Order: sequence, then C-alpha cells, then structure tokens
Amino acid sequence: THKILQGKLNFKRLGLLVESVLKSATWDKGDLKLKKEKLDLHEIINEVSGNILIQVETKLGVIVRELGAKKSIITADRVHVTNLIYNLLDNANKYSPITPKITIKTENLKAGILLTVADKGQGIKRENLNKIFEKFYRVPMGNVHNVKGFGLGLNYVKAIVNRHGGEITASSVFEKGAAFKIYLPFYHDEIS
Repeated sequence: THKILQGKLNFKRLGLLVESVLKSATWDKGDLKLKKEKLDLHEIINEVSGNILIQVETKLGVIVRELGAKKSIITADRVHVTNLIYNLLDNANKYSPITPKITIKTENLKAGILLTVADKGQGIKRENLNKIFEKFYRVPMGNVHNVKGFGLGLNYVKAIVNRHGGEITASSVFEKGAAFKIYLPFYHDEIS
C-alpha cells in the first residue's frame, strides 16, 4: 500500500511538473529555455516508467524496458527530457484502451542514443500520421479523448528533440499500434 501511495504521489508531482511547463513554455515561438546538464537517460526512463506503470497496471497492462544502450549519459535538459518520455508513455497508455503492452528501448546509434517507444494500441491512420506533430492536433479516436491526461502533445516533443539536435519519426499500423523513434545525440551545442 505504501509503495502504491508513494507511486501516486510521484505521479502527481510529475504531472504538476508537466502542467507547469505546458503553461509557461511557448515552444512554438522558439522561446524554450534549456538548462542542460549531464544526465543518465536510463535513470529518467526508469523513474518515469515506474510512475506510469501504476496507470498501466490498472488496465492489466505491462511496460517492457529493453535498455540496451551501453552509453546512456547525455547532456540535456532534465525537465524537458523527463516530460518528453512522460508524454510518449502517457500517450501509449492512453491510446491502448485494452491491456496495454508498451515497449521502451534504447540502443546506441552514431554519437547518441536511439529511443523507441512502441505500443499495441489503436494505432494511427495513414492520413493522420503526417499531422501528429502539429500543435494541438489530436488523433480522432472516438471516446479515447475522455481519458484524462496532461497532453503536452507531440508538437512539444518534436520541439524538445529538435532543440537537442535530435530527430523523431513515427510509424503505425491502424488498430495494431504505433512506434516513435527518437534520436538524441550525447551532446549538442546550440547556435544562438
């Protein structure tokens, strides 16, 4: 019971963190302030997935972690990278209405890390796939939107990835799931 309560408190704290960024960051205007530091991406993944697991388990789902990257230290903004992972896992859970199976994995690629978040949920129709990174766009999925969430959106996720010198791609088979691949370099020196 204590573990569940602590998890709920952590999840709530993370939620407040996400909401505060949503209210304050006008990321679409390039006014996104980054506070970069050396951090362990695997540590953040474990923290966020541990918190979201409580929500996933209420639907009898699982989160599979395959953290294969041998080098997992990157120079990045801890708050925004935490939000990025939170958003992807929250979406994967939200759009998996029945027994979610979410996989999050890492591998080293070039001079950085390739992060993949995949689910076996509703998926995204081909005609909607090229719109998902637009600001405030939500994939039409009937009553799935009744699920509560902080909904920073994939537009925010893309902005964070871009500001860290990375790349993001999405693939999906409708009604079979979706996958997001994010490449983050170990270090990216922003040009003012």
